[in-house]
Amino acid sequence: MSDAKRPNLVGYPANFIVAGRRCLVVGAGRIAQRKLEALLKAGADVVVVAPDAVDVIRDHHAAGRIVWHQRGFVPEDLDDAWLAVTATADAEVNQAVFDAGEARRVWVNSADDPANCSFTLMATVRQGDLVVTIGTNGRSPALATYLRDHVSHEMGPEYERLLELLSEAREAFRATGRSSEDADWQRAFDSGIVEMVRTGREAEARELLRSCL
Repeated sequence: MSDAKRPNLVGYPANFIVAGRRCLVVGAGRIAQRKLEALLKAGADVVVVAPDAVDVIRDHHAAGRIVWHQRGFVPEDLDDAWLAVTATADAEVNQAVFDAGEARRVWVNSADDPANCSFTLMATVRQGDLVVTIGTNGRSPALATYLRDHVSHEMGPEYERLLELLSEAREAFRATGRSSEDADWQRAFDSGIVEMVRTGREAEARELLRSCL
């Protein structure tokens, strides 16, 4: 598809806080399962609408972790929703969910159907509070996934620990009444702080951070 014909998916990257919010998943197959699992992990209140469901989704429903309406989608399903994800192979359903979302100002993502998205999902690498996301403006989810796997392989557990040390140093700096923007963080990275943490030299890493504040 040429750039002139494809939807404009250049967006504003954000981290949606869905904990405690009602999120609708339309569809209950393998792809819907992945979307649902991510929403549950983020603390969302998940409601599924689909005539049938894979075993894992049925198990979530039986355990009370989700609500499952065993039927087709109707626009009213979005009346109390904050966000919706469509994962069906039916273009008409995708369009109906998107249209209902637009009318109700509800965020909608449609798997592999960029024309029916008001937001897109990115490939994600997580280590605690450290999150790296990779997107391609909807042009190649496969490339985003490949790069995610590459980053995941390269980014060892030392980065999660480094985040803790940097956060502690930042809060200590702010406690003095100064802006953390004034600290020379780049000097810490240029001086090998990642390798210090990787090799267990945390005392040396802390001293380096103190010299940069």
